[in-house]
Amino acid sequence: MSVVRPLQAFARPATKPKTTLRREQHQPDYSILVAVVALAAIGILMVYSSSAMRAYLRSDDTLAIVGPQIQWAGLGIVAMLLTMRIDYRYLRLVSIPLFAAAVILLGLVLFMSDGGAIRSVSVGGSARWLQIGPLPAVHPAEFAKLAMVIYLAHWTAKRGTLISGFWSGTVAFLIIVAPVVALVLKEPDLGTTTVIALTAFTIFFVAGANLAHFAAMGGAALLVVLVGLQGYQVARLQAWLNPWSDPLGKGFHTIQGLLALALGGVLGAGLGESRLAGGLFLPNASNDYIFAIIGEEFGLVGGVVIVGLFVVLAYAGIRTALRAPDTFGALLATGITAWLTIQAFINIGVVVGLLPVTGITLPFISLGGSSLIISFTAVGILLSISRETVERGSWNDAAADRGRRDRGTHLPGPRRRPIPQRS
Repeated sequence: MSVVRPLQAFARPATKPKTTLRREQHQPDYSILVAVVALAAIGILMVYSSSAMRAYLRSDDTLAIVGPQIQWAGLGIVAMLLTMRIDYRYLRLVSIPLFAAAVILLGLVLFMSDGGAIRSVSVGGSARWLQIGPLPAVHPAEFAKLAMVIYLAHWTAKRGTLISGFWSGTVAFLIIVAPVVALVLKEPDLGTTTVIALTAFTIFFVAGANLAHFAAMGGAALLVVLVGLQGYQVARLQAWLNPWSDPLGKGFHTIQGLLALALGGVLGAGLGESRLAGGLFLPNASNDYIFAIIGEEFGLVGGVVIVGLFVVLAYAGIRTALRAPDTFGALLATGITAWLTIQAFINIGVVVGLLPVTGITLPFISLGGSSLIISFTAVGILLSISRETVERGSWNDAAADRGRRDRGTHLPGPRRRPIPQRS
């Protein structure tokens, strides 16, 4: 007796539909976008206001100085929009090459001669710029800020709870940061060195540094800076303590900055009505002291608007870090936010007499192409992280990057959320 099998028995079993894991993405944090675009727009306006007359006297063109700044701003916005659309996690793959390239560029600034295709350019007695052939000079220290933040975020996220150890955390951290700090300090550029060091310390602290080691490092760094101050840096410190002791020399910048703020009053003298922006009465009016021109032309109201925009950026950046989907994103957002807001605080603090003269720019506002493009790129990364933030609370899947303990400075504990599946 033959048995006839049903045709269905020879048919291939039905396969289950494939499932694809996709991350939840939403719109970026528009408060970050609005804040930085507003700052850049104000910056272009103030660069023009503070440089138009000087540019006209030099080249018979009022747009000679602000024109390139507008082009750099356009390139920066394009870089921001591109990095905003790229998954920030890919930065982990290039973090080491970026950091190595930053160290090499900083070394070239110090050791390349004034001649040749690749040469260093001295500005104000400091070798801070690198020029390659006919291309515009760039500031490698600006690139080093971003590269260091990316690599430190990757390294600290990967290190996990070992970050609190002496050899595995503190010593390793110093080995990573010391070359960048030393090279920038050697230029010499104490202001940028301060920004880099404080940004690195912020990432290290948030990642779970041992508090005793952290305090010891801070004290040692302060001691090294005080002992290693050069002549002009000591003069700046003395001028900060008593600018009126040499009003036409060491204290000139400080006094003129305060005078510009005083002339502005509450509402300011009006756009283009600055008496000090010509350059003779307030050097670096378009760069380091552009906040003084803002205070003179728009008064206390204008100054409060600028500070308020940086506060919005700081708040939104911290919120992005707290809601980031993983530890790397949280530390990366922390580093970018700390870098931009610390630099803004130092620049404004110098103008109002709270800090000694350091010679660093006001992010998004001061004249400078390298600073503008790198700052926009960093904000694009921050926006990329903000596109994947979770709702109120702590991060999901954070435990994959690091273990946690219940004591000491540490990131919020992990809390998982389901990953949506789509057919």
